[in-house]
Amino acid sequence: MTHPSPTIDAVTRELQTLRDFWRYAISRFNAADLSYGHGTTTASDDAAFLLLDSLDLPIDVLDPFLDARLLPEERRLLAERIEARVTTRKPTSYLTGRAYIQGVRFHVDERVIVPRSHIGEILFTEYLGEDGSGFLPDPLMVESALDLCTGSGCLAVLAAKFFPAAEVDAVDLSADALEVAKLNVAEHAVEAQVRLLSGDLFAPLKGRRYDIIITNPPYVDHEALAGYPPEFRAEPVMAHDGGEDGLDLVRRILEEAADYLNPGGGLLCEIGSGREILEEEFPELEFHWIETAESQDAVFWISAEELGVED
Repeated sequence: MTHPSPTIDAVTRELQTLRDFWRYAISRFNAADLSYGHGTTTASDDAAFLLLDSLDLPIDVLDPFLDARLLPEERRLLAERIEARVTTRKPTSYLTGRAYIQGVRFHVDERVIVPRSHIGEILFTEYLGEDGSGFLPDPLMVESALDLCTGSGCLAVLAAKFFPAAEVDAVDLSADALEVAKLNVAEHAVEAQVRLLSGDLFAPLKGRRYDIIITNPPYVDHEALAGYPPEFRAEPVMAHDGGEDGLDLVRRILEEAADYLNPGGGLLCEIGSGREILEEEFPELEFHWIETAESQDAVFWISAEELGVED
């Protein structure tokens, strides 16, 4: 037997603390059988993110605030967003308007995919580790960087921060996505470094060469797209659609990247689950697969020289 959901007015009136709202949100999310994967993996984590981000609290610190009593307007805001998460099935980041990569905040809305690239983790791990990166170029020596399929611009912004001497080009085919990227570039004050360009992959970059190319292109295959839950269908389909087997754009990038790389540079590319297909189709290439917290082979690095760039 199902019970009617409490009204927003009732929730606002009856629940008082963050703990109350967290418990209520988890129950509602579980009952609605929501899907996750936009920075959270469980009902508990998604509820915590919705509550903390909505209240401008640190998104990774819940315990100190659990028994804090909330103001009436805060309670209504949380009640409304919990209800919206259940009824619209939109990712929580679309409801709060924010997403995070390694704690760095970015603006998001339904014009862009919610950023969750493994590449952000890799940049932080490789460049902030004690010994530096074993394969990525020296960040202080990078003078030019390219972010293909930039979306919200988050990786371009991170590139500008990690490569302080670099000019960073960021390309996307979606005019809507570039408008969001423009907001993030301004928010992080990297306008002097990042240039946003409209076009299909390398098309707007004739004559340009880069010390590093980073890309998180659409790589979802059509079978997976057809089975998407509402949370993923809420995102722009062009940000996911990688063709029949998911690798249409990855193939194009591999075939063209050498024309845009400087000697000593390389390509850092996220591909999802297509490793076997890629290695079978490009047996002459030596991919360096990078382990992350959630995957062992979703991202590869390949040097400019391996792609045929001559010194």
